[in-house]
Amino acid sequence: MARNLVTVSEVVNDFVMSIDGEDFARNISETIVHNHALRGIREMGFDVLQRVRSLKLSKNSNDTVDLPDDFVSLIKIGIVGADGLVYVLGPNQNINFSQKYSKTSGGQLIDSNGDGVFDRVDDKGSVSTALFGQDDHVVFSNYIYQNNVGQVYGFGGGKYRGDYRLNLDQNRIELAMSSDVSEVVIEYVADEARSENPTVHVMAEEALRAYIYYKIVQRKSTVPAGEKARARSEYFNELRRANSRLKSFSKEDALQVIRKNFKQSPKY
Repeated sequence: MARNLVTVSEVVNDFVMSIDGEDFARNISETIVHNHALRGIREMGFDVLQRVRSLKLSKNSNDTVDLPDDFVSLIKIGIVGADGLVYVLGPNQNINFSQKYSKTSGGQLIDSNGDGVFDRVDDKGSVSTALFGQDDHVVFSNYIYQNNVGQVYGFGGGKYRGDYRLNLDQNRIELAMSSDVSEVVIEYVADEARSENPTVHVMAEEALRAYIYYKIVQRKSTVPAGEKARARSEYFNELRRANSRLKSFSKEDALQVIRKNFKQSPKY
């Protein structure tokens, strides 16, 4: 394990050991403390402690890839080239991932689980026999010059090597790309709370402790409202401090961003 990480179990043990007889968090079980710690890891992971993972996935026969079991949100998806760079796919909300009801040979709808929701199967095929031209939805096509047809107006070249669409209903990504590609790489924000041994960065350890205490006293009727407000304020202060430490922006970073806009080209 990296030295800049602390396990949730260590944070929980230290928190339980620090509770004394006068503490508002007294008489709390270690299981509840551990549960609050996991919730804190998940809550802070959405904004401050984003755990970004990169995973290579095999493409299924129906031009999809299954989402990882710890998936939260997608950062990028693409193809790894021979140069080791990721050539990204572009989002396309027009990719079809429709389904249809599964029926018996007699035409009856099937509910195999008995949960009141009928079974569905993929049905991504065309719903019309008509042939739609690719330029039916644009204003006009460019003129023909010297037996060469120009680019269709409104279609850009773009930089994408294919298209994708998130299908959260079926927990997968729909792909529209070359059939020669068998694997794609995705970068995504992972749910650290679902890891076998969850960890937290040392710079956010105190924020996690403050979150645990805040959630413990929040629902206790015997805790004064002033103490609840103080616990909440302390948690958000520690969260802002952790965010500032983890996402520091130096002068060198600023100069690098500024210099990217200045490029020279040959003069003719």
